[in-house]
Amino acid sequence: MCLAIPAFVEQLTAENHAIVNLSGIRKEISLVLVEDIVPGDYVIVHVGFALQKLDPLEAERTLAMFAEISSRDQDLS
Repeated sequence: MCLAIPAFVEQLTAENHAIVNLSGIRKEISLVLVEDIVPGDYVIVHVGFALQKLDPLEAERTLAMFAEISSRDQDLS
């Protein structure tokens, strides 16, 4: 199973690359598959590539849902 997650674009780096924040983890990714990305955008990331730009509200909802699932999982441990 593959999981694509929302990431916050912090800065653009080399051509078609950016530094994103994935829940506190900063990672350089490729933007070769998407257009018109600027710092402050959210993108869906899978295996180091941004697949699409994401609506900020939708990204925040998805990240909140992931946090809730993680919290419930920790409560079961």
